[in-house]
Amino acid sequence: MMQKNPMTLEGEKSLRKELESLKTIRRPEIIQAIAAAREHGDLKENAEYHAAREQQSFVEGRIQDIEGKLSHSQVIDISTMPPGTRVIFGCTVVIINMQTDDISAYRIVGDDEADVNSGKISYLSPIAKALIGKHVGDCVQVMTPSGEVEYEIDKVDYA
Repeated sequence: MMQKNPMTLEGEKSLRKELESLKTIRRPEIIQAIAAAREHGDLKENAEYHAAREQQSFVEGRIQDIEGKLSHSQVIDISTMPPGTRVIFGCTVVIINMQTDDISAYRIVGDDEADVNSGKISYLSPIAKALIGKHVGDCVQVMTPSGEVEYEIDKVDYA
């Protein structure tokens, strides 16, 4: 049996929105572009036709990819949970680097939603693995490329 991949409610909505756009906007646009390119005659040397077919292949692949992710995902909505101090999937956690006093905030999300630049880290990342299950006030050691770093959990938000 295939294991379900966790995903936040926000991540699921984002994928469903992209899927809807691909099916209702991009797919018809590409079909129209292929039809228009076919009218230009010889398909062997028709760059517009080949470009449209390539786009079609990409879009159909992305549709299959998203449908697969959605069918194998377990959506977790922690906003319905009572506020707590434990780090769990979907929460936002504020941590303090004990060596530099730098403060960072991360939301722990599914692998497909991760985007470090927007403060979203995968639950599979080393830092998330070290944080999950711990509580506000706990200190954790995280092995980073530059060596081991100690963080203190300052705040946890389930919203």
